[in-house]
Amino acid sequence: MSDLPALLVVLPIVGALVSLLAGIRWTRSGWYVAAATLALQVAGAVAFAADGLSGAPGSYAVGDFTIPYGIELLVDGLSASMVVLVAVVALGVLAYARRAGPRSNRFYSTYLLLVTGLTGMSVTGDAFNMYVFLEITGLTAYALVASGDGGRSAVAGLKYLLVGTFGAALYLLGVGYAYVATGTLNMADLSTELAAVGYASPLVRASFAFVVVGLFVKVAMFPLHTWQPAAYAGAPDSVSAFIASLVSTVSAYALVRIVLTVFTPEFLEAVPFARPLLAATAAVSIVVGSVLAVAQTEIKRMLAYSSVSQFGLVVAALSVTNATALVGLAVHLVGHAVMKGGLFLAAGLVATGVGGRSVADYDGLGSRMPTAAAAFGALALGMVGVPPAIGFFGKWYIVVGTLEAGAWALASVILLSTLLTLAYFARLLERMFFREAPAGTDAAADAVADGGGDDAVGDAPADRGVSLGMVAAVLAAALLAVGLGAAVPAYESALAPTVEVLLS
Repeated sequence: MSDLPALLVVLPIVGALVSLLAGIRWTRSGWYVAAATLALQVAGAVAFAADGLSGAPGSYAVGDFTIPYGIELLVDGLSASMVVLVAVVALGVLAYARRAGPRSNRFYSTYLLLVTGLTGMSVTGDAFNMYVFLEITGLTAYALVASGDGGRSAVAGLKYLLVGTFGAALYLLGVGYAYVATGTLNMADLSTELAAVGYASPLVRASFAFVVVGLFVKVAMFPLHTWQPAAYAGAPDSVSAFIASLVSTVSAYALVRIVLTVFTPEFLEAVPFARPLLAATAAVSIVVGSVLAVAQTEIKRMLAYSSVSQFGLVVAALSVTNATALVGLAVHLVGHAVMKGGLFLAAGLVATGVGGRSVADYDGLGSRMPTAAAAFGALALGMVGVPPAIGFFGKWYIVVGTLEAGAWALASVILLSTLLTLAYFARLLERMFFREAPAGTDAAADAVADGGGDDAVGDAPADRGVSLGMVAAVLAAALLAVGLGAAVPAYESALAPTVEVLLS
């Protein structure tokens, strides 16, 4: 195998250093360096996916050191999906951020380091290195959340730091218990050694509990979600979209990887509390997250609570652990990242164009900003699960998987969540397309070309700085949300070898 898996982790680090150093001489070079780096990252990720989705899962030994003593990187359908997702979303949000900001070279350097952490989490086959990349992801995300101008961003970043560090500490404690029990940190080796120690061992069971609860914090499962609404609402719009799309998504991937690769489905069958812990947390998160979303009046907080519910679906699929549910899990991870990232970008577009950040501000948006309203509507319907959007297929596979497993109560909760999701998005759709715009507002002017300057664009409230790049990023997310639905059957076939290995 080529060195591509390692290069995908190293490339954003190099880009981050170049961006920082170039900023000493050229103050506005950071965006261009980040764009070039992420363009290469997308090309490399596509080549990586060609390996990961074209055959049986494989691995890459860093430095050719013998596994399990060396560092192993995983090459399979699930890791390839995450690597492509991270690269494409990072490039799309960067296009949006060129005008929306923040624009400093320090921001772009931190942004690329976050890409490093997320890519590393996606490919690592070592439980301790998962912690290292988890920390890189966390530290850079805390800094980006706090990069806004107001005190709200600083407070949100501090809260995110405190709660996120608690979650990472729990994960590390669980990995430490597993190491004490087995003497290894390689995921594949851990699965064999943990089985040899015995699933009845208190050390092994405690390791599972600490690792899972620690990652629940990172995924933002109820009631460990408290950092998420503040972080999403307090961060700059570009950062909100990026972390809402990827940070919890890749953390959910890490949870799936650890549970199925390290502890294995046999552990879930052998330990009485394991599966109920996952199912109960999923059900509560699905219902409470949706109810809290319905109660919100601020758009970004509503979308944040929506994520608490949507990741409940992922954990529900993990708890039943069959092939249909795992395909739904993978599809939902990809679909949620595209749709939720797009919704946050659209919310930022509306805030930039008409200054609207609350539900009431969306009255008549269809006539004031028709493009943004249409994209927001398409993404919202996709999140509800209206076909042919990818959101429908993810939920469909998960519901069918839960029914195949006989988990009727869980399937009922998922169907209920669809109605609740419709409830909080329907009120926005009604305001956007069936209400008059407030008096004194004008129709939106055309978007302007992207640029790095701080100059205002026009005098109308609807034209405060929306750029073509910002609009294009939102439209691309909406088109992907609809178009990816057609690719689900082919994706299911490509993912089959990976699912078979995860369930074996």
